[in-house]
Amino acid sequence: MELRTLYYFVAVAEELHFGRAAHRLHMSQPPLSRAIRQLEDEVGALLLTRSPAGVSLTPVGAVLLDEARALLAHADRVRERTSAAAGRAVLTVGILGDGTDPGAARLAAAYRRGHPGVEIRVRDADLTDPTCGLRAGLVDVALTRAPFDETALTVRTLRTDPVGVVLRADDPLAGRERLRVADLDDRPWFRFPPGTDPVWQSYWNGGRPREGPVVRAVHECLQAVLWNGTVGLAPLGHDLSAELAVVPLAGMPPSRVVAAWNTGDANPLVRSFADAATAAYRH
Repeated sequence: MELRTLYYFVAVAEELHFGRAAHRLHMSQPPLSRAIRQLEDEVGALLLTRSPAGVSLTPVGAVLLDEARALLAHADRVRERTSAAAGRAVLTVGILGDGTDPGAARLAAAYRRGHPGVEIRVRDADLTDPTCGLRAGLVDVALTRAPFDETALTVRTLRTDPVGVVLRADDPLAGRERLRVADLDDRPWFRFPPGTDPVWQSYWNGGRPREGPVVRAVHECLQAVLWNGTVGLAPLGHDLSAELAVVPLAGMPPSRVVAAWNTGDANPLVRSFADAATAAYRH
């Protein structure tokens, strides 16, 4: 099995949709579909069940997903260790959330200028792990959002954003100037999969368990609102389509954009990244 094909499979298995996976991989859908069919031929079993609504994992696919994730993570560590042995400085950064955040763009430009010899590797994370793989050793530092379980992590706040409720634009509550969590108690909320950081899940669920569709990515949250009338929370100030509205939420503590790393990590590149992030987000 080629690592590239396994990488494609993991994207489809996580997105549960060939179109979204192709967009995530920056490729067209036909070659992605061919690669998955070739992988199924190689395995000798069906990995995904296709339907008009998307795809689902077969039992064999679920096993392969776990193994593929572990193998790809190991391959990343091998590349990092061999690069370090060859004298190349590499920093792996986990990123969660909106890639169009101007603070992140300023940080990337500033870090390139200040550390031209450092190779930055970026790992996109979904909403099930706000630490972006820190605890699993997949990244050196995370650019993410709090709150989450900070045990054994060092967390530096870069910016605080007030939070609002995302609704369909035609929702009766969308015209309100401000809402409270209690105003939404009879509505379905989006939820995160089992095993998601409980501190993170409690915050985005308004402090208590909710009923509603399970989501793993920001675009899934927005689609749940559009298709099902689901409500959820989001930082204010993000550009949304005309079909969506965000109403400020009273009494909700702000969401913090943070840099986080494993406490005790002696890698000087981590501290230089955190310092650059602090400066970039101060503007």
